[in-house]
Amino acid sequence: MSEPPAGDRRRPVVTLPLIVAGVCLALPFGAMLWVGSYARLTPEFIGIPFFYWYQMLWVLISTALTTVAYVLVRRNERTRKGGEPR
Repeated sequence: MSEPPAGDRRRPVVTLPLIVAGVCLALPFGAMLWVGSYARLTPEFIGIPFFYWYQMLWVLISTALTTVAYVLVRRNERTRKGGEPR
């Protein structure tokens, strides 16, 4: 392969914000696939067994992590296109 021209300064395709966004999206999958960590009844929270409230808590956490990932990816896209990040 030939070397890019000296004036051609391309930014890396995989950047730190994209890696962080990927981790944000992967965390809920890992948490829900590791069933042994939450397959129990105690401790209860307002009478709800741990198994259920843990999963419902991850619905909220997943929403927050997906929002963070979305914002990071959008900022990264804007930066790559030469716009100012907000």
